[in-house]
Amino acid sequence: MNISKTITAISTPPGIGGIAVIRVSGNDALLYSNAIFVSKKKSFSLLQQKPNSVSFGIIVNTHNEAIDDVLISVFRSPHSFTGEDVVEISCHGSVFVQQQILQLLIEQGCVLAQPGEFTQRAFLNGKMDLSQAEAVADLIASTSAASHRMALNQMRGGFSNELQKLRTQLLDFVSLVELELDFNEEDVEFADRSKLKVLANDIEMLMTKLSDSFRVGNAIKNGIPVALVGETNVGKSTLLNLLLNEDKAIVSDIHGTTRDSIEDSININGITFRFIDTAGIRNTKDKVENMGIERTYQKIEQAAIVLWIVDCTQVSEHIEWLTDRIAKRAEGKKIILVFNKIDKIAEDEREILSQLFEQFESERIYISARDRINTDGLQKALIEAAQLPEINPGDVVVNNIRHFEALQNAHRAISRVIEGLDTGISGDFLSQDIRECIYFIGEITGQISNNEILGNIFGKFCIGK
Repeated sequence: MNISKTITAISTPPGIGGIAVIRVSGNDALLYSNAIFVSKKKSFSLLQQKPNSVSFGIIVNTHNEAIDDVLISVFRSPHSFTGEDVVEISCHGSVFVQQQILQLLIEQGCVLAQPGEFTQRAFLNGKMDLSQAEAVADLIASTSAASHRMALNQMRGGFSNELQKLRTQLLDFVSLVELELDFNEEDVEFADRSKLKVLANDIEMLMTKLSDSFRVGNAIKNGIPVALVGETNVGKSTLLNLLLNEDKAIVSDIHGTTRDSIEDSININGITFRFIDTAGIRNTKDKVENMGIERTYQKIEQAAIVLWIVDCTQVSEHIEWLTDRIAKRAEGKKIILVFNKIDKIAEDEREILSQLFEQFESERIYISARDRINTDGLQKALIEAAQLPEINPGDVVVNNIRHFEALQNAHRAISRVIEGLDTGISGDFLSQDIRECIYFIGEITGQISNNEILGNIFGKFCIGK
């Protein structure tokens, strides 16, 4: 990326809308924008416009023909999102108008921005660290109150501030430890080992806490995977369509209709659930259907919650065989037994059904997916099974796999520091372990990074951000 170039892009979603915003950032942002802008005020120039102000005028082409009435906002370096001079042009949302203005800016000397290039420049210019930059993408992609709050906390620096303080303290200690190596013949000790031990223990506790929060953060960000499993024709696809409120899966009386997994997400009371309809489990000689059943087993292993759907009207004679296969793969998962088609049996038959599954201490829900009976009860059971804590302002929750891996590596390094302090390890080995911990903390915040990592992170952003 050449940060000496002035970049431009449409920052609003593609298509027709009430308004659109075209962003320009770089040393010549004001110069290029001024060349195509005519103010309603006489003798006005964007080059003299005050920072953080808005002007009304017209965008004109090279033949001095009006393209659109616009508002232009000016932000001057370093007090802008990117840390550079930034101009934002608010025009009408016609696709033609947007493209005309973009083309005029390119003719003046702008280049089209790459995905995430505005945010990447903000990172490179010190306006935010890497974890905050990644939170920008999470905030844009947030689909629930919890994911929005989590991304906002991280974007405001809650996560990185905590790590930065620890990194600074470790740097102070490693400097003292390495200073001792220069005076090893005098046998002096500059770094207080007892204080270092306290700090290392605090860091280890924090690393454990942050790593443990990844389960919650990942579930909030990507949705809690819920597998709908059971025999063929028990109503799994009907239930999926009901939960999603659309005809996502084919529903048929023919056994073995679903031969592959079907996935979609829905938000229930602020929690995103990712439902996975799977092929019915049964003994079959059909090769394709068996491939689908094998995928069902894989989805059970990947799920956090398993909805085991049972047809109340015809409990399988192969119940032990089925129980064995589901139980093996659902070990450690939250299982909810969903007895479907409850409208077709008498009240006293529920207890008989329940006894067939007495080995499971799972919650039992009785529903009719077709007639929408007790579906509210099923949604309530899903929310309770999710066991997600409330995310409050200021809470630090890890939701990024890159951060999680770096935390795991930092935790291993700081554990070696604690072990080394207990055994009286020499200063050079102690210094190496401390520096390794510092390295992995720096990977999260961006003090340690390379072009490949940055390209991978910002390449996933939308263009215009």
